[in-house]
Amino acid sequence: MKQLPKFFSAYLLIIFFSVLASAQGDKDQKYIFFLHNAFVEQNDLSVAHPEYGKAEYNEILASFRKDNFIVYSEIRSKNTNAAEYAKKIVKQIKALLKKGVSANKITIIGTSKGGYIAQYASTYLANPDVNFVFIGCFRDVDIEQAPEINFCGNILTIYEKSDIYGVSAIKRKETSKLKINHFKEIELNTNLKHGFLYKALDLWIAPCKKWANGNYDLN
Repeated sequence: MKQLPKFFSAYLLIIFFSVLASAQGDKDQKYIFFLHNAFVEQNDLSVAHPEYGKAEYNEILASFRKDNFIVYSEIRSKNTNAAEYAKKIVKQIKALLKKGVSANKITIIGTSKGGYIAQYASTYLANPDVNFVFIGCFRDVDIEQAPEINFCGNILTIYEKSDIYGVSAIKRKETSKLKINHFKEIELNTNLKHGFLYKALDLWIAPCKKWANGNYDLN
């Protein structure tokens, strides 16, 4: 599959507002915003990472949709500014909330760079009832390099023990000044390094689904 052209972003926006128009129909419907990693932003989906292989973007989306989530996702333009893109996501979430969708029915899931976008969205939205999953997207240096980020919401972080680009985000939780209703962390041990989030693995997708369904104990 080739990289989607820029006009596709506008097309997805039309789809989003079509979904928005029917959002009041089912109060139990749950929504996922999936934000992919930087490699997908910079490369065609047919291109394999030299170490991690192809990014299974479509397979990840299909897994969420199979469980009846309405999924909003798009392949971002190259060199997208994470903080600015997060404002677009926040605007769309606020539109759903305005339509009467409960905050806890909305989940923002981000992997790697997408996880940083999700963190900014959490900060800007500042709604403690919205669900967030940050995957492979925190390093201890972030506290100094991105002090403007504050976690807010129901926060699940997932990281891989062999991945230097994603570690426990407890430090960010401790420095965040906004309300966090629920906080959980999962450490994986796949030995896939950062490549774990390229794959449509149930090891991280299943906990995301539980979190999006309001199962904050992950039982």
